[in-house]
Amino acid sequence: MLEQRYRWKNKHLRMHVSVLDGTISPTILLKNATYLNQTFRKWMKAHIWIFQDRIVYVGENLPKHVENCEVIDCSDQILVPGYIEPHAHPFLLYNPHTLAEYASQFGTTTIINDNMPLVLNFEKKEAFSYLNDLQSIPTTMFWWCRFDSQTEILHEEEKFSHSNIKSWLEHESVLQGGELTGWPKLLNGDDMMLHWIQEAKRMRKRIEGHFPGASEKTLAKMMLLGADCDHEAINGEEIYTRLMQGYMVSLRHSSIRPDLPDLLDDMRRMGIDAYDRMMLNTDGATSPFYEQGVTDQLIRIAIEKGVPVMDAYNMATVNIARYYNIDYIHGNIATGRVANINFLSSIENPTPVSVLAKGRWVKRDGVKVEGAYPQFDWGPYGLKPLELNWQLSMDDLQFSMPFGIKMENSVITKPYSISIDVSSDELSTNHDESFFTMIDRKGTWRISTMLKGFTSKLQALASSFSNTGDIILIGKSKQDMLFAFNRMKEMGGGIVLVENRKIVCELPLPLAGVMSSLPIEELMLQQKTLFAELVKRGYAFNDPIYSLLFLQSTHLPYIRVTQQGMYDVINKTVLFPTIMR
Repeated sequence: MLEQRYRWKNKHLRMHVSVLDGTISPTILLKNATYLNQTFRKWMKAHIWIFQDRIVYVGENLPKHVENCEVIDCSDQILVPGYIEPHAHPFLLYNPHTLAEYASQFGTTTIINDNMPLVLNFEKKEAFSYLNDLQSIPTTMFWWCRFDSQTEILHEEEKFSHSNIKSWLEHESVLQGGELTGWPKLLNGDDMMLHWIQEAKRMRKRIEGHFPGASEKTLAKMMLLGADCDHEAINGEEIYTRLMQGYMVSLRHSSIRPDLPDLLDDMRRMGIDAYDRMMLNTDGATSPFYEQGVTDQLIRIAIEKGVPVMDAYNMATVNIARYYNIDYIHGNIATGRVANINFLSSIENPTPVSVLAKGRWVKRDGVKVEGAYPQFDWGPYGLKPLELNWQLSMDDLQFSMPFGIKMENSVITKPYSISIDVSSDELSTNHDESFFTMIDRKGTWRISTMLKGFTSKLQALASSFSNTGDIILIGKSKQDMLFAFNRMKEMGGGIVLVENRKIVCELPLPLAGVMSSLPIEELMLQQKTLFAELVKRGYAFNDPIYSLLFLQSTHLPYIRVTQQGMYDVINKTVLFPTIMR
């Protein structure tokens, strides 16, 4: 285990020095490179020597020997550090491996990931084995340590036990605690969460907040309790308040909150022109959002909005690395850093022509390097197709609750009084109310109510994708809901749309029923089809995947469906418990 504490062992460090001494050749030599030097805040010329996965020299000198060295004249290219995504949720139907591979083609070579799916779907030993095995891919993968499930799950004290949290915080790949979706508990006296924050601070690790709409006083309190950063600002005033209270501000541009253009306009309006305490993130966007790029898309928006070019790149590279105390190894092109380098056609175009990740080509002259990310074997981690050894029946689809859930937008839900007759097996398509059932994936409990505003014509949707991996059924027709469930069960998990006992579309999720194994480019097509079919049937919001994910999420108002039952978020009360089957 001791060897894992250091990226390079002593023998590797000696070899790196030997390259400078001329006894070993570099593996790659980048000659005449115009590159972003963030120390001098200038575009400078230099020769860059790379040995395996490390930059061993940047300067005016050339190596004495170049045997077995790839020599590249970079006179007509611009070099910048590989981009860093500081806030990824690598389970939005895609998985961490496919996200890393796809993002690398757009220059994002380091990703800091939410560990929630690993906590909920892996045993701790399997999760840490997975983290270790991910070190072999070209992308550098870091992680968060969640302190709560952001819903009301059964036996949460086991998944988020003190020993489990402590083990995660101690892991070398974990850079921060959070995000703090359970911060109201902290303010209300949860000393265990406060202790975990203290432990993270003791280990010199950061705490990521999640404070939508928080007042100045609340932000000040959370800073006193240990928060370092927040990504929930939705206007210039909220950015200003966070900066005033000492926060690092992470500017978000995601599929449910594509805010960056407006945020930058607001900053200009308010005269905020200092960017050193800011970074860019995509906050777990769903795959179609990434069609035009990942972090490079955000840099482009910043440049187009008048952010100084140097700062636009810094917000996606060295600002993030400095914040997480990893700038000695990431975020800049300098001696000793990991060889993550993007080759650009021009300063104004952040989408790279070629990409080096850990000194390996993952993209070359505009073309993806095949085999850079080998096929990943999920078998050893227990992620296999979903096996449901229970049957769903019409008895499970009984609806008698006095109120249901009304969708205000993609993710906000409120209670509403049910006034229609719900005793029949089919509902009219003249209104936007649907049957809704959530069932434990082990088949032990269920909860049934009505969902208003999701669609007006959807006959049936079955999904094993949810916050906790429990089964969601939505529709106008109970028979179609049964049919959709059985098809979802047959294919080992996924999302299925059914109409008149015929499959409209399906999206398989063979990794525990919550993630796809397909490359993101293929998943993107499936997801677009799903979205189009839902829109045809009356879905009026911008992201159905987040709608499914957040139906259980108690970090958002006002009412949620959880493993404990219908939950009032504001009053922290279970209104109707789940029913045992």
